[in-house]
Amino acid sequence: MDFMEIGAKVGVYYIPFLFALCFHEFAHGWVAKLRGDNTAEMMGRLTMNPGAHMDWIGTFMLPMISIVFNTPIFFGWAKPVPVNPRNLKDARKDMFWVALAGPLSNVLLAVIGVLIIAITARYFMVSDVVMSFLRIMKVFITTNLFLAVFNMIPLNPLDGGKVLARFLPAHMNQKLEQNEHITSMILMALILTGALQILAVPVFWTQELLLRTALGGLL
Repeated sequence: MDFMEIGAKVGVYYIPFLFALCFHEFAHGWVAKLRGDNTAEMMGRLTMNPGAHMDWIGTFMLPMISIVFNTPIFFGWAKPVPVNPRNLKDARKDMFWVALAGPLSNVLLAVIGVLIIAITARYFMVSDVVMSFLRIMKVFITTNLFLAVFNMIPLNPLDGGKVLARFLPAHMNQKLEQNEHITSMILMALILTGALQILAVPVFWTQELLLRTALGGLL
């Protein structure tokens, strides 16, 4: 793969991925602030600046390796936004919303991307530039839906584990948090073995449903 091809893939895959990650983490910090905890803001994480959220392995190295070596899985993560539950108005209930804000923010971006595609298809003539733009937007939608679905897996340290905590007894949550390192290793094994490709089923089903709905309404 030459530099031109790598550059093109960075523009098509990595830039949308980076924006989606930053928006995801910003959403966590923003909802935490709404609920009384401004830890993220004080630590400079209530921002869309990629540098504030970057984990060098998860946000840069792993995605770039995927691009350069054309691996079947394009994956990564950002540094978790710090939240102090003691500052929240109702720690158990508010942590649920703080955790859910990340995946919901990616669903919101996916819906916006679908609407942009529908409007572009309705009002712009077909050209190479328009087709390239639509390709990037479709990747943007897929990326956001993958982030939303993956993060809703009900295992710590993912958002889904914290969402599930709202409905579990306190003693069970404590045990799950104490064994977070085990579930982290399980998740890494699922990633490295490619088992998480099964997430493509709900992702692409949702993407096609959204596109059909939006295009059907505007065309």
